[in-house]
Amino acid sequence: MRDYRLNWLSQQLILLILLSITAFSTAAGDTDPDPRLRQLLRQAIEADYGFKDRFAAEVWLLDMSNRLKKIVADPETRIDILKQVHYEAGRVNVAPELVLAVIEVESAFNEFAISVAGARGLMQVMPFWLDEIGISDKNLFKIRTNLRMGCTILRYYLDMESGNLTRALARYNGSLGKYVYPDKVLEALNTRWFRQ
Repeated sequence: MRDYRLNWLSQQLILLILLSITAFSTAAGDTDPDPRLRQLLRQAIEADYGFKDRFAAEVWLLDMSNRLKKIVADPETRIDILKQVHYEAGRVNVAPELVLAVIEVESAFNEFAISVAGARGLMQVMPFWLDEIGISDKNLFKIRTNLRMGCTILRYYLDMESGNLTRALARYNGSLGKYVYPDKVLEALNTRWFRQ
C-alpha cells in the first residue's frame, strides 16, 4: 500500500501551486473556486487512480478539471471522468491527455453520444466489440466500460502501427489513409490537452 503522507514542505508546495492556479483562473475571468470541486479533488487524490503520488494527482486533476469546466459543468462528473481516464489510459500505457483529445473529437465529452454508425459513449466504441470479446451484457454508456474498451482499442492500434500515432488514430476512427480525423485529435491534444 502506498503512503500518501506528505512532509510539510511538499504540503506547502501543493498549496502554493493550487493558489497560483486559482489566482490564474480568477484573473482569467472565472468565479471563485467551487467548494464542491475542492472536495471532489481532495477525494480523488486520496484514491489511487494510477497517479504516482498525491502531488501529481492534485496538480493533474486540478489542471485538467479547469480545462474541462467549459464542456462539463458538473464538477462531480468532471472529476469522475478525469479519474477514470487517467486510470484506464495508464492501465494500457497511453497518455491520458491523448485519451482526452480523442474524447473531445469523438463525443465532445457526451457520455450518451451515439454516432450515425452506432458507436457509443465518450470514446465512441462500436457495440460489436462487446460481442467480439463475449461481454454483450455490458453498457457502453457507462463511463468505465467505455473508457476501458476505448483505451484498449487505441492501445491495440498503436501497437499495430508500431507507435505511429497518426496511423493508429486513423485506424481507431476507421479512416486509415486519411488525415482529417488524426489531425483533429492532434490539434485538440496540442492546443487543449497538452501536459504542462
